[in-house]
Amino acid sequence: MKPGYVYILTNKNNTTLYVGVTANLKQRIIQHKEKQDKKSFSARYNLDKLVYHEAHQMIGDAIGREKQLKGGSRAQKIALIESINPEWLDLYESL
Repeated sequence: MKPGYVYILTNKNNTTLYVGVTANLKQRIIQHKEKQDKKSFSARYNLDKLVYHEAHQMIGDAIGREKQLKGGSRAQKIALIESINPEWLDLYESL
């Protein structure tokens, strides 16, 4: 099986969070930044700042983790982001 990634995006003001999953993190973030699907949630809310990501050996594990994060509270997501990125920097350049 191929690897997978779970990621969290936000906007420049850090007001809205988006949790996603992908097999190719760098390519997927480029798609968000270029707003390829103009009607998507991330495009409508200008969510293109990568503030959190984690890698999984299998895409199925990443999908399970995505569901877990989506089911959690906003406070839990914020705590997770701040555990590795307390300044909420865009992590895209470090990929």
